[in-house]
Amino acid sequence: MLAEVSALLAPLAAAIGYSSYKARQFEQTYPNIGELTDVGGYRMNAVHIERSEGADLPALVFIHGASGNLLDQVVAFRAALEGRAEMLFVDRPGHGYSERGGPDNAVPSGQADAIARLMEKRGIEKAIIVGHSFGGAITAAFGLRHPDKTLGLLFLAPATHPWPGGIDWYYHVATVPVLGWLFNHAIVVPLGLSRLERGTRNVFHPNPRPADYIEKTGPSLVLRPDAFHNNAADFKRLLAYVREQSPRYSQITAPTVIVTGDSDEIVWEHLHSRGLARDIAGSELITVRGVGHKPDYLATDVAIAAIEKIAGMPRDLQAIARRAEERLAAALHDRTLTAAPSLRAGALRGA
Repeated sequence: MLAEVSALLAPLAAAIGYSSYKARQFEQTYPNIGELTDVGGYRMNAVHIERSEGADLPALVFIHGASGNLLDQVVAFRAALEGRAEMLFVDRPGHGYSERGGPDNAVPSGQADAIARLMEKRGIEKAIIVGHSFGGAITAAFGLRHPDKTLGLLFLAPATHPWPGGIDWYYHVATVPVLGWLFNHAIVVPLGLSRLERGTRNVFHPNPRPADYIEKTGPSLVLRPDAFHNNAADFKRLLAYVREQSPRYSQITAPTVIVTGDSDEIVWEHLHSRGLARDIAGSELITVRGVGHKPDYLATDVAIAAIEKIAGMPRDLQAIARRAEERLAAALHDRTLTAAPSLRAGALRGA
């Protein structure tokens, strides 16, 4: 009997050991570039870029989406905006290098409150809040719960409204007692690594993923057991949360811009982005044709122009979006021309 039990447990122990080793490796590959700040019994991690003397924009707070960390928005925006604004790039509670905090942080309202406390600790009185994807639900919650700290809201491919269907099976498994612990500590790492390449490409689809995206943004950090559990817990609560909260979006009064792509297969723009434009009086919806779920990367110029407009600068966002579409179409044409000779050569060789 003991031999049979040992035979069953040995592979499980090996898988847990491998996952623990890989989790440490992920952290060595992507060490924390931010600073931890106590926000009331737990610590939030953020990269804080101080305001420079020549800054022409108000403070900006960036909130990443699901399965991500602050590096996603740092890579998209820091270089383009450094020197123009004070910036706070946040690891959401339980993600990246932020601690989870209490059970309230499993829903967007709790995470919005945590970010508001972090702003206070960092001396930021008011800011334009920028949220991508899942971060959009937190951005909306911030606008509702902290209007005194909100100069404006920028939603990028946001997840904010109820959707038909549910969530992926592994998010349910990851939050089940006991079984979830085993899944997170033994299965998630090898399963996640096998899907990382395809998964990140799907997030950008139909646009090309930047070649150095994985190298620069550390998406494997979400495969660590606690991070994966927290990510799954967020997902499990989101649908019920937006069902309850989305009718309140009409109470948002801050200047608001929504930037989305018409080819987003991750978060449907006709439900979420158009829903926000309908619900928030005076908001402006900018749809960039041919862009998927990552307008923060594919239409960064449009997002920055939206920030400028929220800050009071005259910007024709529709015209800027059309120019972005032309740029993307030209880049696609160039890639097609580059690929064509090799395709023809392959055909001549009988490939």
